[in-house]
Amino acid sequence: MATVLKYFTVYFLSGLKFVFGPTFGVANDLPVIAIIILTSLGMMTTIYLFTFFGEEIHSFFQRFRKNKKVFTNKSRRFVKIWKKFGLKGLCLLTPLLLTPPGGGLLVNLIGAKKKDILKWMWISAVLWSTIITLILKYAFWLVEDFIPS
Repeated sequence: MATVLKYFTVYFLSGLKFVFGPTFGVANDLPVIAIIILTSLGMMTTIYLFTFFGEEIHSFFQRFRKNKKVFTNKSRRFVKIWKKFGLKGLCLLTPLLLTPPGGGLLVNLIGAKKKDILKWMWISAVLWSTIITLILKYAFWLVEDFIPS
């Protein structure tokens, strides 16, 4: 049962902050392929939620905001990022610079097509989960060889 909890934790953490999933998986010595799959699925679960329910989530939280300004420094920054990188760039940056909820909400609020969002987020999730997991797994292995006993 403890092993199932470790796998679920990798999945859950990846949906909140992408890098936490592979870090937890490598630290608990889970198989590399399992970490890659669970990290990708965790992120994409969040992306699917925000893609299909993003407008409802956004309007729900808008009710609690006191400041109803449309043009804020934050919204201007998002527009700058969108104009500079576009959908592909934003999707590829989401695991590294943004959280899956932040990136998912951002690309959906900008108004990109759902099909394109899902395609590029899947590419990004698989690519970065593979790279981060392999770096974490084998960077520790390399460091152990250089540290004198």
